[in-house]
Amino acid sequence: MEKRRFALIGTGNRGTTMWGKDLLAGWREHVDLTAIVEKNSLRGERARNMIGSNAPLYENIDSMLAEQKPDLVIVCTPDHTHDDIVVRALESGIDVITEKPMTTSVEKIRRILDAEKRTGRRVDVSFNYRYAPTAAKIKELLNAGEIGRVTSVDFHWYLNTKHGADYFRRWHAYTENSGSLFVHKATHHFDLLNWYLDSDPDAVTSFADLQNYGRKGPFRGPRCKLCPHAHECDYYLDLEADPFLDSLYEDPSKIDGYFRDGCVFREDIDIPDTMVVSLRYRNNVHVSYSLNTFQPIEGHHLAFNGTKGRFELRQYEAQPWEEPKQDTILLIRSFPDGKEAVERIVVPHFTGGHYGGDDRMRNMIFKPEMEDKLAQRAGTRAGAMSVLCGIAALESSRSGKVVNIADLMPELANDGSPNSLRTSR
Repeated sequence: MEKRRFALIGTGNRGTTMWGKDLLAGWREHVDLTAIVEKNSLRGERARNMIGSNAPLYENIDSMLAEQKPDLVIVCTPDHTHDDIVVRALESGIDVITEKPMTTSVEKIRRILDAEKRTGRRVDVSFNYRYAPTAAKIKELLNAGEIGRVTSVDFHWYLNTKHGADYFRRWHAYTENSGSLFVHKATHHFDLLNWYLDSDPDAVTSFADLQNYGRKGPFRGPRCKLCPHAHECDYYLDLEADPFLDSLYEDPSKIDGYFRDGCVFREDIDIPDTMVVSLRYRNNVHVSYSLNTFQPIEGHHLAFNGTKGRFELRQYEAQPWEEPKQDTILLIRSFPDGKEAVERIVVPHFTGGHYGGDDRMRNMIFKPEMEDKLAQRAGTRAGAMSVLCGIAALESSRSGKVVNIADLMPELANDGSPNSLRTSR
């Protein structure tokens, strides 16, 4: 079987591990790393050593494409740069895998969709949450109609003070880079909702605020490493205590000025840290969603309410007590009809990132024999719809108005897809 020759664009944490070292370790019979592109030469060199590759390093994509002509490009750069790289690769006749979110604005979505259509190449969006075993099980249960027609969903995501704070240390803390966490982080959650419900969002309304980080902080410093408040700050990050991050970012910061331990209380941070959203779907499902970024726990709560019952899940990822290494989905039937009124469906946690979701996604993309029974493999339309949800939520939180998805991008809302906004309720 012929291997796919791929180029890795961007060598941050995700690029170096998920799409670098880990991809080569588990899928070497299917792929060959032919080039690494990283504008920070020292970071690129250190990432290449971590990956265990001798692939040539480039500081720009054009030189790499001209010399290496890969079959595939994997994009792991900051969100706002995705569209330029994706379009450049597509126009060179190359398929693309892009990390989520696919991009950050309506104009950038249009660029990618147009380029994919013009070139006939393929873009995969890295929605690994679809592949997590518990998410797949929920999709199977919904497809089977176990709770009848879904009428509403409660979906609440909790980031703890370790994970949540990290977004405010990095480039994500600025809307122009990430589109805010409505786009960068919630793109996963909006995509799950779109996929679970097999429908498009119609209208979005939201509230959001910065309540803990940024200008709300009690003090601030230039960065953790130089901060005079390090001994009293709950969010102090000792970069030297993490050899991986220290090697990948500290010395390379002398080249590009990007510090991995930025102060979470920087006054110019302009993204919210506390978010609530209401969504109405074209199939008339109503959704209540929230994202919280400074909790003492990590995980999420998810419940589907239907005409014949309810699914309920509380997934624990990190918390100050012990939990079994499994998820339990409660299937609660309104009309048991000879079945159990409450059925507990246990899904074990699997090894690998996102409880095995990362591995299953790579299998789906790279192993030709894989059958996509649950429609887990996500393309540009899924990428676009999840980003549009985030854009609409951010706009609504700022304007105080309900935002209609069709007003943001009419051509996508009426493109005739099976779950498009043209579908009647």
